Amino acid sequence: MKIFKYLICCFICLFFLQLKNSFAETIVYINMDKIMQVSKAGKSATEKLNKINKANIKKFKKIEEDLKKEEADIVSKRNVLSQEEFEKKINTLKKKIDEYREKRTKAIDDVTKQRINITADFAQKIKPILAEYADENSIDMVIQKKNIIMGKSKLDITDEILKIVDSKISKLKSN
Repeated sequence: MKIFKYLICCFICLFFLQLKNSFAETIVYINMDKIMQVSKAGKSATEKLNKINKANIKKFKKIEEDLKKEEADIVSKRNVLSQEEFEKKINTLKKKIDEYREKRTKAIDDVTKQRINITADFAQKIKPILAEYADENSIDMVIQKKNIIMGKSKLDITDEILKIVDSKISKLKSN
C-alpha cells in the first residue's frame, strides 16, 4: 500500500513538473516600445514626429514672444491712448492670443494623431510577423513586457523580433 501511495505521489509530481515546463516554453514576452524605438522603420517615424514637434515648438515660441512684446507695448501706451483705443487694442490682442491657442492645440492634436496612426500601422504590420514567429517556434502566447512583473530573460524575444522587423518592415505610414 505504501508503494502505491508513493507511485501516485511521484506521478502527480511529474505531471505538475511537466505541466510547468510546458508553460514556460510556450509563453514568451516582447518589449514593443523598444522595437518601435530601435527598429529602422520605427526610429525613422519617431524622428520625423520629433522633427515636426520641434518645429512647432520653435514656431509657437516665436509667436508667444511676439504676443508678449505686443502686450508690453500696449501696456506702456496705456496713459497715452484713449480708453476706447486701449480697449480696442486689448481686444485685438485677446483675439490673437485665442488664435494662437487654437493653432497650438491643433498642431499638438495633429502630431498626436500622427503618432497614433504610426503606432496602429506598426501594430498591424508586426502582428503577422509575431504570428509567423510563434507558429515556427511552437509558442502559444506572446505577452507585452510592460504587462509582466517578473520573467526569465530567456523568454524575452524582443531582439529576435527586432531583427525580423528590420528585414520585413521598411516604412511606417505617417499621415
